[in-house]
Amino acid sequence: MITATITSKGQITIPKDIRDQLGLHAGDKLSFVEEEDGSINLVPIKKPLRALKGLVTKPKRPVSVEDMNKAVKRKASRS
Repeated sequence: MITATITSKGQITIPKDIRDQLGLHAGDKLSFVEEEDGSINLVPIKKPLRALKGLVTKPKRPVSVEDMNKAVKRKASRS
């Protein structure tokens, strides 16, 4: 079992093995998520949502809702 000690200021050092396993680096953020059973999970927050902007390129031409519905129907009929 890996443990950590809380300082008088309420801080802990995350052990290196855990940082490596989670891919954490200086400046990374963590979210504390309370589960139904009362346990707390530390969840790395890797990138802000704004960092995703531009990840998907804009289509060369606008796609209408009708075109999307047709594409869905074509795909569903192939299954």
